[in-house]
Amino acid sequence: MTRTFIALELNESLQRYLGSVIDQAKQELPALHWVAPAGIHLTLAFLGELNDEQLASAMQAAQEAAQHIPPFEYRLKGLGVFGSTLQPRVIWMGVEDQPSAHLHGSPLEQLHRALNRELERRNFEVDKRPFSPHLTLARVKHPLSPEEQQSLQRLLHKKQAPSSLYPVNSLNVMKSELSRAGAKYTCLQECTLAR
Repeated sequence: MTRTFIALELNESLQRYLGSVIDQAKQELPALHWVAPAGIHLTLAFLGELNDEQLASAMQAAQEAAQHIPPFEYRLKGLGVFGSTLQPRVIWMGVEDQPSAHLHGSPLEQLHRALNRELERRNFEVDKRPFSPHLTLARVKHPLSPEEQQSLQRLLHKKQAPSSLYPVNSLNVMKSELSRAGAKYTCLQECTLAR
């Protein structure tokens, strides 16, 4: 069985930038579980444990979805949390792309929809919640102290995202291996977007 998800991997310059954000945030909130920059990705679909036949089917779905969307760019839009700002579960960096007249909306949302459609055609369960593109920076495993809550508020208000654009040319079928040292991610298949 292979623990599988489909995601956009980040280029090195974006990983370096997120590493600097995490390094600064760690000084204020050292007790949180911060993600290693090399392990950050933009998840489009989490599929869980798949057997070989299901994995092959997921790869076909990803390949088919990629063929419908041309390459595009996105930018970061600032920090946020899942959960309340006083007791968050996750701290993330938001992502947004530019609407495309050709695609009638956001290329990232269109890619997510195309992927879900292809996965559903192959009898995979897909997440029906609204898509909220983000990059997970930290997981919060314990209630925050009042001091940590104040530090988080400062971090959320002061950290501005750069205006740089980051290209998306492919989506990847990924394997996740969990261990005490943390998750290890391996690309099983790269699916190039339409040309």
